[in-house]
Amino acid sequence: MLHQIVDRRIRKTGRGWLSAECHSDYTPNHQISQKLLFQIISIGNPLDLNLASPTGLLRQRSYPTCKGITRFSENFHIVTLDKTRVPFSQHNRRHGNAICKTNEWTSIRGRSRLYRAAGVDGKDFGKPIIAIANSFDEFLPGHVHLNKVGRLISDAIKEAGGIPREFNTMAVDDGIAMGHTGMLYSLPSRDIIADTVEYQVNAHCADALICIPNCDKVVPGMLMAALRLNIPTVFVSGGPMEAGTTVLPDGTVKKNTDLIDVMYASADDNLDEEDLLAYEKTVCPTCGSCAGMFTANSMNCLTEAIGLALPGNGTILASHSYRKDLFKRAAEQVVKIAKQYYDDDDDSVLPRSIATKKAFENAMTMDVAMGGSTNTVLHILAMAQSADVDFTLDDIERISHTVPCICKASPSGEWEISDVHRAGGITGILGELDRAGKLHRDVHSIDYKSLEDKLNDWDIMRDTCTEQAKQMYLAAPGHIVSPEPWTHTTLFDSLDRDRVNGAIHDIDHPAVTEGGLAVLRGNLAPDGCVVKTAGVPKEIWTFRGPALVVESQEQAIEVILNDTLKPGMALVIRYEGPKGGPGMQEMLYPTSFVKGKGIGKQVAMLTDGRYSGGSSGLAIGHIAPEAANKGPIALIKNGDIINIDIPNRTVNVELSDEELAQRRAELEAGDGYVAHRDRKVSQALKAYAAFARSADKGATRDPELIDKLSGLA
Repeated sequence: MLHQIVDRRIRKTGRGWLSAECHSDYTPNHQISQKLLFQIISIGNPLDLNLASPTGLLRQRSYPTCKGITRFSENFHIVTLDKTRVPFSQHNRRHGNAICKTNEWTSIRGRSRLYRAAGVDGKDFGKPIIAIANSFDEFLPGHVHLNKVGRLISDAIKEAGGIPREFNTMAVDDGIAMGHTGMLYSLPSRDIIADTVEYQVNAHCADALICIPNCDKVVPGMLMAALRLNIPTVFVSGGPMEAGTTVLPDGTVKKNTDLIDVMYASADDNLDEEDLLAYEKTVCPTCGSCAGMFTANSMNCLTEAIGLALPGNGTILASHSYRKDLFKRAAEQVVKIAKQYYDDDDDSVLPRSIATKKAFENAMTMDVAMGGSTNTVLHILAMAQSADVDFTLDDIERISHTVPCICKASPSGEWEISDVHRAGGITGILGELDRAGKLHRDVHSIDYKSLEDKLNDWDIMRDTCTEQAKQMYLAAPGHIVSPEPWTHTTLFDSLDRDRVNGAIHDIDHPAVTEGGLAVLRGNLAPDGCVVKTAGVPKEIWTFRGPALVVESQEQAIEVILNDTLKPGMALVIRYEGPKGGPGMQEMLYPTSFVKGKGIGKQVAMLTDGRYSGGSSGLAIGHIAPEAANKGPIALIKNGDIINIDIPNRTVNVELSDEELAQRRAELEAGDGYVAHRDRKVSQALKAYAAFARSADKGATRDPELIDKLSGLA
């Protein structure tokens, strides 16, 4: 029995050292019982160990290397750093004396010194080490408060019986990076964030992980890392900001304004500098991620839907005191599931046990139903690859045909994230989808053994909904302008249970009959592209018009602002894909400026780059293959007729196969697949481009190419 415990726990450890006393019958002639130093040299079944003999430890006796130890006596135990004896069955796999890959006993003692020097009390040795991946950053309003969040969570972990160890990742503010080459760095940061979390956790052998993301690439980057690591993990984001109220100099009151309203205004020739300043001062009144269903909030909602975050993660405002309560509960939960895994051998709490293909399908169903950002498509594909789950763009396409949009939030609709929260948040949406038979029910989460159990407690439309849930979903905006979190405890008078006209609809009364996201295919995008259907006016669900071709976001902005782009045209923005950018720029400015110019309902935009979660209108992104990867979008010329049909999920250029083949031959005989623009590309971005796959693969690194070049396949 004990061997099974040892084997199960050490198998996941990787290389390192364990100091232990054990009874072992590894020699054919006799048994020994004394203190040994085991080096873990490989992972397999049976367990493979080397017996090492530091000077004096085995009383000058030298034993040959022995592999394949398969039996351990019941008295096998770990000698912890403070010299206490802990039965192995009560000791977790990562922190005991698995100190470093060395046969020096002094190095074992060295790790304890370092932990003591970092503030760990010796009496806490033996408790689970909880890594806190924090994305605190003073550039981002969504992250400026996360230093306070980290301290709060750290204290709560201590109280719950864990050892918190906090570290930071980078975070790129897409709003600040927008409209210039800084945006090239945004998507590539996702991989660096994932690597940072993996490096920190594995290098220091943390037992469990709690992630504090908030904005855009941080959420998927941390999710990718968590699914690679597969140790007990809880996500808890910093929360969304409140929407603003803008009073213009002429006394006009604009309610529920947010980041993109000032972008619309900047392209409106009827507004002056005073008007713009009024927007600028008021559209982002609190800390937190953008107030609508932009990419950040879409991802935080998706994390909740997939089962790796607690109810409320996607929708409780950063400014509300209930967010503080959520942080404490998340800290308690990560310690709880760490003990479930290490003490009770409960593998169900691991990220890969939760994020199954069915869980991915449920999360995407929720995303389509709420019209989340098109960027979630990129990120969920990347997450699935990190989890080794066979979930592809084909699955997303299939889901988009069967799920209507039942929650149309800003920027696609009138409802803010706080309104969605009042209507029951993500569990409210999941509840409606469950009643419609759209979800897999045999899934679970970090806090519930089944979806049914969670919805019984947290779906406000069920009679079984708890008082705790009802109270939490009453959290309302406080209208206190401040970058500080938890500034108020303002409550709505009542919950929004109106499933016909409220923020969340039932399946029989959808906000949009089509899904909020759709995958289109055709001769312009053979491998697919994505459109946020929830943000497209019904009158342009079908579109036919001449192409206006540009080869950078900067050129796109120029033709919009100088009125070269006319109503009825299709603006084609190419060489902005993962390789072509490189980095796959997010293009909120072009979509905002066409709306500001008053032609948002009269033009189409197509790109092999991507759009912001704040984008609306007929904005088709992620065209694959991209131009730099020989995609047909590279062959388009000014005046070519573009035909878009959302109901039939098609996007085509009205050219014959023969004409396209001729153009390809002409292009390849000339300059080839290169952009005609002036853009300096750094070595860092070239490195990203060298390994980047197309958008239909999540713009992830090519694993086959990496294996080939590394020689470590």
